[in-house]
Amino acid sequence: MGRPLLMLLIGLFFGTGLGIVFAAGQGLTLDGHDHSTHAHGDAAHAVMHEATVDVPGATVSVEATPDSVGGYNLHLVTGGFAFAPAAAGGAHVKGEGHAHVYVDGVKLGRLYGDWTHIPTGGNVRVTLNANDHRALTADGQPVEARLHLE
Repeated sequence: MGRPLLMLLIGLFFGTGLGIVFAAGQGLTLDGHDHSTHAHGDAAHAVMHEATVDVPGATVSVEATPDSVGGYNLHLVTGGFAFAPAAAGGAHVKGEGHAHVYVDGVKLGRLYGDWTHIPTGGNVRVTLNANDHRALTADGQPVEARLHLE
């Protein structure tokens, strides 16, 4: 019983090492996970994030102020759009939904109102999204705001 267990451990050790070397050779890294490029795993969120819905007149801008205990407070100013937290995950209703907040390409979460706190600076992107999570566009252009925070 001791020898098979030893062989298993040796195989796991070298197999893991070879896997890491192979992944590194292919340029694969364990960076942050960006949810903006694929569907969620559960059926309730099967809508692809690449899908969009056009809402003419929808706008968003973002202002940031440093927080006294670290990070930044973001204030979203929207036009032609209303936050609808109770309808998140439901059917699309023109001009309502929520926002997605990203820092350096990594989704921090959803925003159901016009204020949020982020713990760090970087390249901030805020998108407006329909209740069913599709990204909003206005006249074919993404309804999003971007800014860089040191």
